[in-house]
Amino acid sequence: MQTPFGFLADRVTLSPRALRWGTTAALVVSILIIITGGVVRVTGSGLGCPTWPACDDGSLTTTPELGIHGFIEFANRVLTGVLIAAVGWAIVAARLQKPRERSMTRLAWSQFWLVVVNAIAGGVTVLTELNPWVVAMHFVMAIALLTTTTLTWHRAHRGQTADASFPSWIGVLAWVLVVATAVLILVGTLVTGTGPHAGDSADVPRMAFVWEQVTVVHGVLGMVVLMLGVVLLVGVRRVPGAQLALRRVVTFVAVVVAQAALGIAQALLGLPEWMVVLHLLGSALVWVGALRVLLDLHPRLFAPRSVTTYTMKVQEHALNA
Repeated sequence: MQTPFGFLADRVTLSPRALRWGTTAALVVSILIIITGGVVRVTGSGLGCPTWPACDDGSLTTTPELGIHGFIEFANRVLTGVLIAAVGWAIVAARLQKPRERSMTRLAWSQFWLVVVNAIAGGVTVLTELNPWVVAMHFVMAIALLTTTTLTWHRAHRGQTADASFPSWIGVLAWVLVVATAVLILVGTLVTGTGPHAGDSADVPRMAFVWEQVTVVHGVLGMVVLMLGVVLLVGVRRVPGAQLALRRVVTFVAVVVAQAALGIAQALLGLPEWMVVLHLLGSALVWVGALRVLLDLHPRLFAPRSVTTYTMKVQEHALNA
């Protein structure tokens, strides 16, 4: 029996450009929803809508009685609808490509299911009255969604892949960089869960850590990630024809430096709200940057068959030269 998507695919074809725009929209909105989640937290609007999935008893949307906090929390929920539309665009565009690449369609669908999981996680945070461990889990789920939107974006932009052959140690170091960045982000959730921005003006319990101690651990991990990036930068500079990968690594190092400076500044200035939100944006950009570095230094990862074949030919040519 033919599915509706199969029926449509037999009659309609979308261009690769439509797919690129769809994956770009999904990537941008998945970053925006992390930012708006930060705004919810620093403004104390986490329980602005006291119930879920409705905003308040008897009302799906915010009401005047809920005030500005209700508006902020409901706006964050509405952005989930925008994200679903962007992901839906990517799914349809992936399915209506000719020829069809099933792995691209699976990547696009993985975004949808992670949006669903994130929506449920957001509901659980409200129902548990902003339990800090649940809030941290919600952020980790948002990073997982950002991972899939980044991978799908990279896959759709198949012309923007590295065209050089890299020594094996550089490839290994790229994986180490991604793992270290993931640990850095996880420890960052502990810093947030221990810190003063509980997400609500009421008494919300915090994680049982000493904030200064977890902040120092987070800072040390940040320096490790920065050093790994610098070592990669030195190594990639010595590889002929690696200009694109070099730009990726340079951008990553620059973003990490900016993020580190922002983190130090916000700690010294008492965690002003706007800096906390910017730091969340920086976290998203650092993670995207780490993934892009990995994908450019491992061109076969999540690459279409045509790109993989091309990369193998480039590497064979480099070895025979």
